[in-house]
Amino acid sequence: MGTFIQLVVDGLSTGSVYAALALAIVLVNQATGLINFAQGGMAVLSAYFAYTGLQLGLPLLVAIVLAVVVSFFLGAAVERLLIRRFERGDPDTAIVVTIGLLTLVTGICGWLWTYNNLQFPSPFPLSTVDIFGAVVSVRSLGTTIAIIAIMVLLQLLFLRTKLGLALRAVADNPVSASFSGLPVGRLLMIGWGFAAALGAIAGSLVAPQLTLTPGMLDNALVYALAAVILGGLDSPIGAVVAAWIIGVAENLAAVYIPFIGHDLKIAVPFLLIFVILVVRPQGLFGRKVVARV
Repeated sequence: MGTFIQLVVDGLSTGSVYAALALAIVLVNQATGLINFAQGGMAVLSAYFAYTGLQLGLPLLVAIVLAVVVSFFLGAAVERLLIRRFERGDPDTAIVVTIGLLTLVTGICGWLWTYNNLQFPSPFPLSTVDIFGAVVSVRSLGTTIAIIAIMVLLQLLFLRTKLGLALRAVADNPVSASFSGLPVGRLLMIGWGFAAALGAIAGSLVAPQLTLTPGMLDNALVYALAAVILGGLDSPIGAVVAAWIIGVAENLAAVYIPFIGHDLKIAVPFLLIFVILVVRPQGLFGRKVVARV
């Protein structure tokens, strides 16, 4: 039982890393209707901003806050100067643009900060606590709690605030939103800005666990996209819960299913996606969309 609990706790910790990135992907999709494949690269760039602030002698929390602010304006600028040119066209073209942006951002990070592993301090202590016989690091626990708080805030933003409802309206139908008097262009910039700021928080939470490199979130991005599909593109709660399910299922399958082991556990989330898409195409927490013909 102790081994089982330890695997579940470790899976929740790993799933929180995926959830941090998945929340930013959901935010962009809710605000613009696009899936941003460059989200991982932008989160890494934001973590490098915070790292530069540390090198200049700023306290950790101050460096992270400044990185969040800079990332907000950077995300808004990316939407205004690049993404907006493709938002009204073929969605596949916009997706290819975000993939190209990911490559560009990764290259810029490597050029400015090199490809060496850099140590990024954690905002949480490095001590451990005992939970039902499982050893849990305070850093992992703090990351999980932070992800839960962000999830709740995003859910409240989209369901309980005028700004969140306006962002959803623009993503669903920008033409109708424009006729209703909503500033569509400004709202799209705000949506990308919020997503970039959230990516900065995610990058700062994840970097201490993975070490800071330009490709730090490449693998996590795959799992984050799986979590978004599994949980539902329009549900922050779904993205987080799905990320936890993936993290726990991977760990349990690697230990308790002999033919999977640690080598094939990467197939677990994709098997889950296949099953969920057959049974519930909109995801675990997603909304079913009905189109009138």
